[in-house]
This record gives sequence, structure tokens and C-alpha cells, in this order.
Amino acid sequence: MSTTTRINIEAAKRFIYDDARLLERHRLAALFDDAPAGRVLDALRPYRNDDGGWGHALEPDLRGPDSQVSGALSALEVLAELGAAADPAVTSLATETADWLASVALPDGRVPHVLPTAVDYPAAPWMVPSEDGMLTFAVAAHLWKLGVEHPFLDAATQWCWGQLEENTLAGGTAMGGYTVHFALHFLDAVPEPGRAAAAVELLRPALREDGTIPLGGGIEDEKLTPLLLSPTPGTPSRALFTDAQISAELDRLEQEQLEDGGWDFDFAHWSPGQTVEWRGIVTLGALETLRQHGRL
Repeated sequence: MSTTTRINIEAAKRFIYDDARLLERHRLAALFDDAPAGRVLDALRPYRNDDGGWGHALEPDLRGPDSQVSGALSALEVLAELGAAADPAVTSLATETADWLASVALPDGRVPHVLPTAVDYPAAPWMVPSEDGMLTFAVAAHLWKLGVEHPFLDAATQWCWGQLEENTLAGGTAMGGYTVHFALHFLDAVPEPGRAAAAVELLRPALREDGTIPLGGGIEDEKLTPLLLSPTPGTPSRALFTDAQISAELDRLEQEQLEDGGWDFDFAHWSPGQTVEWRGIVTLGALETLRQHGRL
């Protein structure tokens, strides 16, 4: 395991100030320079719609103005990063986002992957209207982290447990890579550690020997890696990976900093705007992951 960082943090910060959205600039300042959370919230609010949902390419792969579940997920991710104690508006925005999610949820508690309002706007090839419920795991995870109490979260959580315990144990349809990814985030956040630890083991067969999950239909050798599947130390999902695997992934992450100071992402680059926006997000994510693991 490395004891000294090989990354250039000043170059990474410069990349974000050069190329990232205002939102990521304020997130960087809040995470690394103790800037006020209010500035992050001020940069987040323009993505919000009057219906309480989020759109306008807050999630860069879906670029229409209308509220979408992926936009709500991105907003909750930022709010959870700040934490409920950072500003009173964090909890109110999270609760109002749960209200909107309840308005589009299906009767069984899951939320659709993409709503039909996306069809007339630019979007990634995989962002087509679908009632696939995989994002339900991720939005529930962030609401649990934020301490939100809401009927939508109760119904979504029940659906998530049903998918993990009833469908998996009954030998139902195998979960796809991103469903496993979001399910692990749910298990890391839901406040039932014993039950979560047991469910983590149900997902172990999805992993290859090196801890990755292959993704079909994407770019060549596209896969989910141990750090993407289990980004936070000390969580239930870490039981799936060895210390050596995590250490090797951290070494790899350090080595992937590019000459311009930023990191790139390993899924399809389908538009200049999408590429610039995702690079800012993954660069900030790389810095935070390395810091959480003592590499910064």
C-alpha cells in the first residue's frame, strides 16, 4: 500500500476551476476548503423544477429540462455529501425530493429509470424510457444517509429488500451490473447492519475473481471496479473485497490522473457537454475517494 500520494492535488483543483461546472467548484470548496454549504445549495437550486424534481442535465447523460429520477438521484447525492447538519435547507430539499419521487413511483414502490418526458431531448443511448427500478436502491440509500422520514422511503425500502432477499434467494433473474452497484450502496446505508451483511453475500456470485463486474453493451472492457462498488471504508459491502484488491484499486486511481490534472470516466463519451461535466464530477469523486482512504 502506498504511504505517500502520487497525485498532484493542486493540478486537480486547477482542472476543476478550468473545466467543471459551478456546482462542482462549490462542492470542491466545501469538501476541501471548509467553504459554506449554502454556496453548494445555491449552485444546485437552478437544476430544480417547480414540481419539486430535478432536471436540466444535473445528471449529464439526460439533458432535457424536465424532472427525472436520475436528476433526483444526483441532487440527493450532493445533499448527502453535505449532510443534514450542514444547513437547514438540506433536509427540506431532500424531503421535497422524496415528495416528487413519490409522485412518479410505481405501485410496488420502485421508481422508473427514465420517464417518457426525456424522449425529445439529447440523452445517452442507454437513457431510454424504462420502468426498470434499479435507481430505487440508490435514491433510498441517500435518503437513509440524510435521515429523511417519508412514506416513499418506506415503500422503496420494502421493494429493495424484496428484490434482494425474495428474488435473489428464489433464483430469480440475475441482477445486472449497475443494479448490483446501486444495491450495494443501499445495503451500506440502510440501518439494519445484520440484515445488510447477509444480503451482501447474496450478491457475491455477481463478482469475478478480481472483484469486478463486467458490463455488456458498453465500451470495450467496460466494468464496475471494487472502489465503484464499495467506495466507503468500513461499510458492509467491503466484505466482498480483500484489502489487497482495495489497495490495488487505490494505486490504479492515483495513476489515472491525466496531464491536465483531472480524471476521465470509463463509459461512453457521447457529447462534448456530457464529457466535460462528467469529468468534473469524477475528478472530484477521485479526490474524495483518495482522501477517505488516507491517500491525501
